[in-house]
Amino acid sequence: MSNVSLSHLKFPQNATDNNPEDDSVVSNDISTSLGALILSLVFLLGVPGNVFIVWSILARIKHRSVTTLLILNLACADGFLMALTIFFIIYLTKQTWVFGDAMCKGLFYLCNANMYASIFLITLMSVHRMVAVVMPRGLFTMVSKKVVRRVIVGTWMLVMLISIPSLVFRDVRVDHDERSRTRLVCAPNHTMSTHVRFQYAFETVSGFILPYAVIITSYVLILRRLRQTKFRRTVRSEKLILAIVVMFGIFWLPYHVINMLQVVAEWYKPDTKIRQTLDYITQSSRAVTSALAFISSCANPVLYTFAGKSYIKKNGLAFMARLFEGTSLDQTGTKKIKDNVGLSNLDSMSTLQNGK
Repeated sequence: MSNVSLSHLKFPQNATDNNPEDDSVVSNDISTSLGALILSLVFLLGVPGNVFIVWSILARIKHRSVTTLLILNLACADGFLMALTIFFIIYLTKQTWVFGDAMCKGLFYLCNANMYASIFLITLMSVHRMVAVVMPRGLFTMVSKKVVRRVIVGTWMLVMLISIPSLVFRDVRVDHDERSRTRLVCAPNHTMSTHVRFQYAFETVSGFILPYAVIITSYVLILRRLRQTKFRRTVRSEKLILAIVVMFGIFWLPYHVINMLQVVAEWYKPDTKIRQTLDYITQSSRAVTSALAFISSCANPVLYTFAGKSYIKKNGLAFMARLFEGTSLDQTGTKKIKDNVGLSNLDSMSTLQNGK
């Protein structure tokens, strides 16, 4: 793909303006190299892993539960993001953007959309598990395939809408590093401090803090309900979904911490020491924390493999389908599961019923 025409690029402000965004994520050689290495490993593991999940669900499972449908959408989002990492690997390796302004906006928009899609789908899983445990009988009257599909479609529409700031506040510009090298960078184009505070605060609050508040509330209600029963059997679905939640939080927390540090920095004047310190931290850490965030999209296949390892010897390549197939009951409540395996809602229902 040809380089961008310089006539269409924005040039950074004069150095005396002390614009913290003049330094891009490719301005630090160590951070850039580490980021490229992480993304390369993520690509090699994440693409085949998520493709295998999608194939297992579509080809091996006839009756797909609510949890399985959510996992399918999560795998599609993660797999698509993994396929995009090749562009960022090239960007970090070459330390210059060669894909044009449209790709600069589009790729970062899609990455931001994946972040929202992942956490929203995980939140829906947690809420669904909470309803299944706290009010299992009412769940079957409320949930149908049509309702689930509408909720998922609505979630994707919301994701595309709230990702627009990442499309608006980014473009390609010419940058000069400390070695006087000229290169093209795909970087934020905030013209005001309020733009910086809005984008990163909105991203962290809507894409991390609020969803996790819902998730934590859901699991508090789940644990409270399970403690009220006499038979407190371990429910595999709760454990696996909780592992997904924790894994997402571990890999995305550093990214959102850097977001908030950048928001805090904007409240100080550019010539103050605390502003310069915060700017240095955010600039030197952005590439690594962004790369770590990508890991969350390839971690789920690893989790599912560990969760389904007991089925590998018996079921071969169908082990992941075997792991998921136990959720067929939670679609309509009319189908019976003869064997108690996988992510079974029957565990939750029987536990509650026996405990009365």
